[in-house]
Amino acid sequence: MKKILIVGLLGFLMLSCGTSKKAKTASKEKRNPSEVSASKDNPKATKQKETINLKNMSPVELYIYTYAEIAQEEMKRYGIPASITIAQGILESGSGNGNLTKRSNNHFGIKCNGWQGQKVYHDDDEAQECFRKYKDPKHSFRDHSLFLFERNRYSFLFDYKTDDYSSWAKGLRQAGYATDPKYPDKLISLIERYRLFELDTQVLKNTAQQSLPKPKYNLTKKTSIYHVQKGDTLYNISKKFGISVEELKSINRLKKDQILIGQELKLK
Repeated sequence: MKKILIVGLLGFLMLSCGTSKKAKTASKEKRNPSEVSASKDNPKATKQKETINLKNMSPVELYIYTYAEIAQEEMKRYGIPASITIAQGILESGSGNGNLTKRSNNHFGIKCNGWQGQKVYHDDDEAQECFRKYKDPKHSFRDHSLFLFERNRYSFLFDYKTDDYSSWAKGLRQAGYATDPKYPDKLISLIERYRLFELDTQVLKNTAQQSLPKPKYNLTKKTSIYHVQKGDTLYNISKKFGISVEELKSINRLKKDQILIGQELKLK
């Protein structure tokens, strides 16, 4: 207690003896530009209350640092492992440095397919394909969640535990998310190399599993509505749900066999 009083007294005496000039000089010292402290543009630093040197981070590490919290929020809402989301983002956006991502904030290469928002055109499987454009990267992450959450072919993924990143990685390939046969191995390698599974653990410690929603379109033969997916035809839909093409056309008042991606079809 004496020490505290003595230090306080000395400080007061020093200030009263004309040390304001030194304080003024010190306030003008420049901070190291490679050190980023807490600011509105760096919310994570605000929470950690520490200085973080971004200059020494690799592009992958910087990507994880920047988007990990967004991926965790998506995991809380939709049950998609944050580790999977971040690993996919690293691969598909080139750690945020890919041409498409820089032009559109599109981190997952989601194409237009009925998109009503802004668009950009980019060479992919074919020349100048249409891709969705977002004002903010977080909207790309939300669209990625909805892309998996609302499509029947991915519904089985939500039967896996949210910390079972290996099954999720293999399941994405099985569901046709990527054509690269090594896609699951690439995701798993990133997750284990950068310990992304720790993001999942952090969420699971604070999120009750029963609070996670179930896929919106987990379809069975008893389901009454089906949303048309890429590659669907009336014929394969009729086979999937045990209903004839003519019945489908009659129920939905279709005059032609042509259907559109995202179109709702009644099955009863």
